[in-house]
Amino acid sequence: MSDAARPAFDEPSADRFLYAGWSVDPPARLPFVRRSDERALTIARCCEYAAGAERRTGTMSATVFETEVMPPLPGAPRYDVLMLLRVESQALAREAAEVRDLAPTFTMSAWNSRRIGDTDRTGDATFLFNHFVAQRPDAASAGFDQVAGWFPDKLGVDNTTLLQPDDQEAAPYAFVNYVRVPGGARSFLLGMLLRPSFHTHVRRVLKAHHMQALPLLAKPVRLERHR
Repeated sequence: MSDAARPAFDEPSADRFLYAGWSVDPPARLPFVRRSDERALTIARCCEYAAGAERRTGTMSATVFETEVMPPLPGAPRYDVLMLLRVESQALAREAAEVRDLAPTFTMSAWNSRRIGDTDRTGDATFLFNHFVAQRPDAASAGFDQVAGWFPDKLGVDNTTLLQPDDQEAAPYAFVNYVRVPGGARSFLLGMLLRPSFHTHVRRVLKAHHMQALPLLAKPVRLERHR
């Protein structure tokens, strides 16, 4: 596959998504997130909510994540706790209201516009939440399509779930890419940054489309430990 080749996208998921982030105790300088008692309390509250949400009709999954790596990029999100809900359309408003009671720093309801494989919530995996900002959000998908094939080809990524905001004008991101990455957070970042084609192709394409990728890498929290 050449650097510019586009992948064959699968049919988008019909599910709806609710993505939320909490900036509780993010690191001041280093990219690696260390343990925090304050963050642990927020995670416990989120896990209690998530366990109840999964028992309600219309909610397929509610996953809490603790951020592992937060690259120090200008404008990058500082969410050290994340939650992603996969719901049916009729349950979205109900769960959005419940999540607001947890006082998140950021929430976004979304639909899936691009998909490769299935991004499941395997407990031991690391997940990438890549927040894309763009001068023209309505045209950003063209840039994403040009770089999406690089990750399966060069890094062995076999899945992607692109979360497109329901309210594009209100959202700070053109979209958020949700991906289960092979290996751990550090090895994934090193494998990406040390490949010359990441800089000559991926970064070049994003720059040409006036886009920037702002990643967070996180691990899912096992709900049973907080029940």
